[in-house]
Amino acid sequence: MGWMPAGADYEVGLDRGRVVARTVAGQRLKSLPKALKDHEAVVGLRQLVEWLHRHEASCRAEVERWMVRSLPVPTAVVARVWADEAWRALLRDLVIVPVTADGEWDMAAAGLLRDADERTGLGVVDLDGESTRITAETVAIPHPVHLTDLAELREFAADLGVEQGMLQLFREVWRKPDDDAGQRRELARYAGARFAELRHVQSRATAGGYRVQGGTAVCRVWEAGTTVVASVWIGDGDPSFETEISELTFADAAGESIAPRDVPPVAWSEGLRMAAALHAGRVVDEEGGHR
Repeated sequence: MGWMPAGADYEVGLDRGRVVARTVAGQRLKSLPKALKDHEAVVGLRQLVEWLHRHEASCRAEVERWMVRSLPVPTAVVARVWADEAWRALLRDLVIVPVTADGEWDMAAAGLLRDADERTGLGVVDLDGESTRITAETVAIPHPVHLTDLAELREFAADLGVEQGMLQLFREVWRKPDDDAGQRRELARYAGARFAELRHVQSRATAGGYRVQGGTAVCRVWEAGTTVVASVWIGDGDPSFETEISELTFADAAGESIAPRDVPPVAWSEGLRMAAALHAGRVVDEEGGHR
C-alpha cells in the first residue's frame, strides 16, 4: 500500500503485514521510531493488520469447510469473492468440479481454478492442460480422498508449478482398507505415543485446529448428511504429567460408536490425519528413536 503521513517528519505504511516507516525525504528506516509507537496512523495500521489476519483466517476456515464437506458452492459466490486477495489466494489453483442439475459431479470437466467472473463463469486449466471455462451454477471443491487419480493430479500440478494456498492436492490422505483387520490396524497405528507432559499434546492438538474436550482430541466432519466425530484420548488431569494417546475411534453426533466399516471416506481420512499429527509430536529418546 502507499505511504501515510505520521507527524511532520515521517511516513508509515505496510510491508508484508508489518508497519514500516520512512522519512519525508523517502529514506526507508530499519525500525519504527519510538516517537511513532502510539501515533494514530501507526495504531490504525496495526489494527488493519489484525483485521486482515482475522479475515484471512475466516476465509481459510470457510474454504476448508467447502472442501472437507465437499459442499456445492454457487459459481456466483466464487466469482464475487475473487476480487478479494485473501479469498483469491486460497481459491486459486484448487481443483474444482462442475455440479450437474441433478447433483452429480462432472469429473471429466474438472480443472485448476485460475479466474472467476460473474458474467463468464470460472476460468480453469483442465487436466489436459487446456484453458476453458466452467459455467455450471454450482461447483464442488473435492476433498482429495475423492480424487481417484490423485497421484496423476499431483504430478500434473507439479509440472505446472502449482502452489495451492489451501492444501488440497497435497493434503495427507488415508484411504480405508477393504478388510476389517486392516481397518483395525489403521485405527491403532498411532496409539501408544508418549508425551513428557500432557500440555505438549494438548498444544499440538489445538495448534492443528482440533478441539480438546474431556481429555480427548476431536475432529468433527459433516459428510453424507451426518456428523462423524473422530476422537483420540490424550489424557486429562495435571498438564505437567506424562501421558499416552489412545487409538482412533469414531462416533456419531449423539456419541454412539460407528463401526470402522461404516465410517465414510473423508471422515476416515481426516480422523487418521489428526491421529498422525498428534503422533508426530511424541517423545524422542536419546538414541533418536521414538516412544
